[in-house]
Amino acid sequence: MQEAAASNIYISRRGDRRPDDPLISLIVPAYNEAEVIGHFLEATRPVLEATGHAYEYVFVDDGSRDDTANILSSEFKNGLPGRLLGLSRNFGKEAALSAGLEAARGDIAIIIDADLQDPPELILQMLDGWRAGYDVVYGLRVDRSSDTVMKRSTAGMFYRLFNRLANIDMPANAGDFRLIDRVVIDALLQLPERNRFMKGLFAWVGFPAMALPYERPPRKAGTGKFNYWKLWNFALDGLTGFTTLPLRVWFYGGALVSLGAFAYALYLTLRVFAHGIDVPGYASLMVALLFFSGVQLLSIGMIGEYIARLFNEAKQRPVFIVQDVIEGAPTSRPTRLADEKNDAE
Repeated sequence: MQEAAASNIYISRRGDRRPDDPLISLIVPAYNEAEVIGHFLEATRPVLEATGHAYEYVFVDDGSRDDTANILSSEFKNGLPGRLLGLSRNFGKEAALSAGLEAARGDIAIIIDADLQDPPELILQMLDGWRAGYDVVYGLRVDRSSDTVMKRSTAGMFYRLFNRLANIDMPANAGDFRLIDRVVIDALLQLPERNRFMKGLFAWVGFPAMALPYERPPRKAGTGKFNYWKLWNFALDGLTGFTTLPLRVWFYGGALVSLGAFAYALYLTLRVFAHGIDVPGYASLMVALLFFSGVQLLSIGMIGEYIARLFNEAKQRPVFIVQDVIEGAPTSRPTRLADEKNDAE
């Protein structure tokens, strides 16, 4: 109870120190989203205007092969506030998010997907949570009916497994849609790893966080870019990036198997002394051989996963490479603030 009270005092104190007129950076990773970009801008502009604060868009074109880059280039050249970062190839969403965080200049960053499955209207409620003192306000998906049954079930299993194995608590069904304060942005930019699992990194850096439940609608246009193979590799990156427990499991598993093999060898020795030598069965020999071979291959494969990640970290290649940057207007200042100031005078 005392810890909760202290936490509430800290959050309230943080809220008292919030800037009155923050700059909002809307970070949007985009890969082949030409069909939905227009809808996205139409939906987000009124919400950003309604905040009453200056804002900027930070689009990251992650090596799109359609007209995404051309459409966004035209928008920024015509005065869309913020900038477009064009990556030299498709580095993946985690790298694109890292690029967006590095390019954001705001006091607040709001990460949102371009497919409009993250409702822009929630940005206003996120700002309320930020003003109250929370450094992170994340969207919590309470209804995933737009996803397939397979995706919902595997996602649920992953979150349960991750939170049991990892030494951090990652909220289940919390995606990348979230508001983060500048202190959180600066903390994330200090993390140098190449294999980046952003949901885990958001949880790892800590800071007071608030959940904002919402129902996730279907995509406005276009198609999703993740298939089950990519999701599997994504989940594997998350688990190996935040826990070494699988290695320990194979260590203890190997110890148990060795103990069982020793006990069985002792049993066979005593049996020979008691009953003499008999011819062992071929079937039991093959079963034992295949079983232990499988255990060895699985353990070597798990060790290989960690070694591969050590290999990638040792090369120290950059997480992403920016090919070009197209600047729009510096920021956009909602006109209603100026009107209110003039009325007050």
